[in-house]
Amino acid sequence: MATGLFLFQHDLRLHDNTALMLAASEMDHLICVYCLPCERANSYPYRIQTYGQPRMQFLLQSLQDLSEQLAKRNQYLHVLLEHPLNILPTLITQHNIAAVYSSEHPGVYEQRVWQTLQGRYPYLPFKQVATHTLFDRTELPFELTDLPETFSKFRRSVEELPINSATAALDVLPPRPHHSHQFDVLTPILNASTQSAFTGGESTALTHLDTYFASSHPSHYKETRNALDGWTTSTKFSPWLATGCISPRLILDKLDAYEQEVEANDSTGWIKFELLWREYFQWYAYRHGTKLFAFRGIKDHGPNTAFYPERFRRWCEGNTPYPIVNALMNELKATGYMSNRGRQIVASCLVNELSVDWRYGAGYFEQHLLDYDTASNWGNWQYLAGVGADPVAQRHFNLQKQTDMFDPKGEFIRKWRGNDHDGNLDSVDAADWPIW
Repeated sequence: MATGLFLFQHDLRLHDNTALMLAASEMDHLICVYCLPCERANSYPYRIQTYGQPRMQFLLQSLQDLSEQLAKRNQYLHVLLEHPLNILPTLITQHNIAAVYSSEHPGVYEQRVWQTLQGRYPYLPFKQVATHTLFDRTELPFELTDLPETFSKFRRSVEELPINSATAALDVLPPRPHHSHQFDVLTPILNASTQSAFTGGESTALTHLDTYFASSHPSHYKETRNALDGWTTSTKFSPWLATGCISPRLILDKLDAYEQEVEANDSTGWIKFELLWREYFQWYAYRHGTKLFAFRGIKDHGPNTAFYPERFRRWCEGNTPYPIVNALMNELKATGYMSNRGRQIVASCLVNELSVDWRYGAGYFEQHLLDYDTASNWGNWQYLAGVGADPVAQRHFNLQKQTDMFDPKGEFIRKWRGNDHDGNLDSVDAADWPIW
């Protein structure tokens, strides 16, 4: 009787999880594991060490929902407060694991964990399947080393390719080994009082998906997507996409059905456009590896920025001279969410007005965003800082113009206290420096 180990990462769902499907088809018993990031083992100077509360609670809710879905199938989710390299070898030995399974992950650190385990157990099959992307790498019309240098070229090369439909949720899974220990890690650390517009989990994700496409909102997406506020102005799929509670292929299936049954217009086309934008950065991360975190990105020269601790702290705390930026940063810290337009505004401010190294902003987003996705977050920050896939040298947003366009009455700024700042940027200037 063969026992397999399945490592959940950013695929916290049962539908369209072809990696889990493979494990279920090959093993007699299965141990399902998720390693909770209780402490950041992979740290570097510009990475924040702990998750913000909204992001952590969304993750915990997603794990709780997955655990409940697995329990209905006579399975159990082992949520472990350990780094994978510390605990998985113990499980492999204890349960005489015959094969290890996981979804592919574009993160360089996640890939290193997988490669390290493979090196320690060369006799074991380690099997990964793409579940986080629309395409498998074998379906791309180019080698990964030849990934187009811009999104536009990528889109033109793939937009006519067929995309497989999402697979249904597994009804039956191999049972867990009878002697496997069970510990309830989630219940003691879930915070029921946390208030958020988003609730983590595949169940909530599927409900939101059905609700969104049962409305007329997809037909107006392009006109409303740049709004700073409002639940219906954008799809709001991103937090569930990032954690893998929902499959991008399932979203595309629903979009195709909407276009056939309701209407196809520029707005519905733009939803697919942005799914392809997300897709591009997944493969961008695979292609460039550690360059995703490099100051100069994939370019020959970095931006003219450095690290100014006080400026960075003011940006994080919403205490800059720019009310629109302050409001957006206050919203992020309180809710774990910020609109796409808002992210461009605050990123431009950090890089251009404050002249701060873009990686500190990307690290702060990693701490707080409900929809943090390694590839999308770091790839988009590179894009704006002018060291990524954008042919433009640097994206610089006029903050007053953005305010006039997207918050002309100041409602968003008032809602998130954007005017509550001391008006300063630097408390020390050159005149205060001592002369020896």
